[in-house]
Amino acid sequence: MVNTLRERKMTMTTAESCTGGMVAAAITSVPGSSEVFHQGYVTYCDQAKHRMLGVKKRTLKKYTAVSRETAWEMALGAMRRARADGCISVTGYAGPALGDEPVGLVYIGCCIRGRGKVLKCTFHGSRQEIRQAAAERALSLFCSLLKAEQA
Repeated sequence: MVNTLRERKMTMTTAESCTGGMVAAAITSVPGSSEVFHQGYVTYCDQAKHRMLGVKKRTLKKYTAVSRETAWEMALGAMRRARADGCISVTGYAGPALGDEPVGLVYIGCCIRGRGKVLKCTFHGSRQEIRQAAAERALSLFCSLLKAEQA
């Protein structure tokens, strides 16, 4: 992924909630990633999603922080603020449950140049296993979009 972005002279960013920077950490573990990844955002609460990424308060109130709509606004907002060509966003419930939250429900948003998709996923396991699975699936989805964008 890093090599493809470098060859195309593209940059990317991340907007993470439940993964807490795991996607950004995976990207920056690759030598040469500084050419394509300049910054990432960890927005764990609603106020941070609104303040740092521009997620609308109306979206957060109507759909909640863990929704398709929020994941998409996170991706677009991070991409605009970072002036990047692409973005991965992740928001979900990693557990343990504090109420009626469906533990393992995660929305992953990926966009390249404003076009992309949001994937609804359900992961199982411990908090750490859910977070790891979400980060891996997010990277995989972005790679798929990157390949499709080339075609």
